[in-house]
Amino acid sequence: MKVRANGIEIEVDDQGPRDGPVVLLIMGLGMQLIGWPQDFVQPLVDAGFRVIRHDNRDIGLSEGFDHAPRHNFVWQTVRARLGLPVRSPYTLQDMANDSLGVLDALGVAKAHVVGASMGGMIAQEMAITYPERLRSLTSIMSTTGNPRLPQPSRAVSLLLLKPQPVGYEAFLERFKQTWLFLRVGSFPDDEARDLDRAERTYARGLNPEGVGRQLRAILASGSRKERLAKVTAPTLVIHGKIDPLVHPAAGRDTAASIPGARLMMVDRMGHALPISMWSMVIDAISRHAYGAKLQQPLQANARRAG
Repeated sequence: MKVRANGIEIEVDDQGPRDGPVVLLIMGLGMQLIGWPQDFVQPLVDAGFRVIRHDNRDIGLSEGFDHAPRHNFVWQTVRARLGLPVRSPYTLQDMANDSLGVLDALGVAKAHVVGASMGGMIAQEMAITYPERLRSLTSIMSTTGNPRLPQPSRAVSLLLLKPQPVGYEAFLERFKQTWLFLRVGSFPDDEARDLDRAERTYARGLNPEGVGRQLRAILASGSRKERLAKVTAPTLVIHGKIDPLVHPAAGRDTAASIPGARLMMVDRMGHALPISMWSMVIDAISRHAYGAKLQQPLQANARRAG
């Protein structure tokens, strides 16, 4: 269904008991709400949560910004690396306002906010700007935006910055190759589902220009490291030890920047949530949201994931 949020149309999926504690799932760069698969959502619903996921602006079935002025992406990247202002039609704060608008539209006063990758950045912005609206924060494979952190290798950057193919067969092949790379290693259960995932993504609609605008929003938003010291929501940081896109140091930096944050570093986890790790991650999110004492159990789970 669509809701009006922050002045634009946002596609939303809302499941679970109306009176259950709300978990808001925010997906990453270029990813649609189905990036949180139903098989990932269902255990949270079964645990008593009302689970809300949505397409971010400029992707999937949410409103696009094709009318926005175009700017040379390579030049904007250079400007970001030089510490100069980056031109972008919107920022991560605007996207955080979208997510807050989704909660408003659904009558939700407070939520446990969970974000992956760019979604983690959006969730961090929500925690900084709207502390009264978060019951907890879970930041997964994300970063503070600290420019001193290790950056992706040239090979990673070249792979992910290639223009997205729009033809059906080419898109399916790129989807498969990208996730093989991001997952790092062999995950047969996920590889068996890649074709179906790609087909569903394609059927909901592609917006290659939107992905570029989302990336510019990340560049234009700069570092949150200093502002994260203001976060009051109980925070869990989950990061893969072999993440090829967002360096593991970014997870440690996120946890170190948020007062009282707990850190869960996961063996064999790249920049993805493989099916074999779902139960561990879902359990961590659930226990964090319900306020259990986390530190020792999470460390044990992280070791078992390896």
